[in-house]
Amino acid sequence: MRILTFSVLRNCKLKSALFKNLSVEVSYAKSEIDKLADPNLVEILPSWKEDEEVELRSAVLKQMRVLPNFITEEEEASLLGEVEPQLKRMRYEFDHWDNAIEGYRETERSQWNAQNSAVLARVRAVAFPAQAQLLPHAHVLDLAPAGHIRPHVDAVRFCGDTIAGLCLLSRAVMRLAHAERAHLALDALLPRRCLYVMTGAARYQFSHALLGGAHSAWRGERVARSRRVAVIARQRPAPEHRP
Repeated sequence: MRILTFSVLRNCKLKSALFKNLSVEVSYAKSEIDKLADPNLVEILPSWKEDEEVELRSAVLKQMRVLPNFITEEEEASLLGEVEPQLKRMRYEFDHWDNAIEGYRETERSQWNAQNSAVLARVRAVAFPAQAQLLPHAHVLDLAPAGHIRPHVDAVRFCGDTIAGLCLLSRAVMRLAHAERAHLALDALLPRRCLYVMTGAARYQFSHALLGGAHSAWRGERVARSRRVAVIARQRPAPEHRP
């Protein structure tokens, strides 16, 4: 197996403030990317029959990936240490401009310390195509213990084909349901310190929601959720979709 060693800034050609302060080398075996994802953390729901939309079923399972233990406890603490001072000055909101989120605080961040820049460079190397252009700011979304994200389909004008999120402080369950045939659905268990990656049909043909309260369950067992912070990197919208 050939291991590719590359400079994130030089070879990925990413001129983004997100990686502005980074001068580290990242080694990654591109052919091994899928092996980081745990297929046991994504499950088709019984309402989606095995013989129904087989090709779509196969595609979405490849396009909704969960990579457990992507960051260490130390890296989690470092990321939180940078965003907490700003988040603590904000109140949790219970109405969102498109009614998609309840019980949240959010911000964006483009400048990170060296350790956190290295973590985000690893996210970029693993989750996005080599030539992809990312939005310069990472989206930081803080959900209260009772907060949740309602089913929604991402708008193409805000971000491109791929998004990748680090899950901090708490595990959670994400549900994807086909935008026109809601019984075509699947759940993803997002463990604490995992990275989830969504692309293709998982982004644009399916709504996604972060379950809260009594609906937060995995394989029939309740998943208790505490406060959860996500740090999300996003691809730039395609040129034809940009404002």
